[in-house]
Amino acid sequence: MTAALSIIELRKSFGPVQIIRGVSLDIAEGERHAIIGPNGAGKSTLFNLVSGRLAPSSGEVRLRGEPISGLPPFQINRRGLSRSFQITNIFPNLSVEENLRCAVLWSLGYKYVFWKSIYRLRDVRERVEWLMERIGLTARRDTQAGVLSYAEQRALEIGVTIGGSAEVILLDEPTAGMNNSESEQAVALIRKVSEGKTLVMVEHDMGVVFNLADRISVLVYGQIIASDTPERIRENAAVREAYLGQAQH
Repeated sequence: MTAALSIIELRKSFGPVQIIRGVSLDIAEGERHAIIGPNGAGKSTLFNLVSGRLAPSSGEVRLRGEPISGLPPFQINRRGLSRSFQITNIFPNLSVEENLRCAVLWSLGYKYVFWKSIYRLRDVRERVEWLMERIGLTARRDTQAGVLSYAEQRALEIGVTIGGSAEVILLDEPTAGMNNSESEQAVALIRKVSEGKTLVMVEHDMGVVFNLADRISVLVYGQIIASDTPERIRENAAVREAYLGQAQH
């Protein structure tokens, strides 16, 4: 069966410095997959390569068997892959409803047309209502995104990420900066919005990783050193030594 996302011998160098050094990884349809590793391991660079923000030095990325390497981010998004960012990336001066409306228009077939009233587009309204309910922000629909709490802004960004009906979702440290209560709510939200989709996330919080992931890959100095179930990753001595610093001698 064709993988939802395939990374094949991917490499990225900046001048003489190799950041991603031959990463190969298949992620199955419907899988929740976490990529972990120490700071500087290349996790964000890998996400940037997959989502089109960077072009690889060599290697290939395939989305359901179709090559997407080197395509601009908007084309990759229209092929069914969407991502969030470490730093919240929303329109702060627009309301919750307006942010979500921006996210759904293209996927519903509405392009740059100036003679249609956006308020008469029933399918857009219904999709936005569904998203607001899904991320728990219906009561905040008219609130400017910039004045939402941090956790609410992250929830809104997740809503924007899934708003275009992408089937492969990349979340870059979705619980960064959250307290324990906010992280628990974020995990519940991510589990809900990723149902039936393929999820790939970079995350530092091991509680979140082991709570959510079906499979975990460990990236160290630009290379995957292990890819397995959470239970086996937890017991892997090489992972403990390289990532957790807890190798048993």
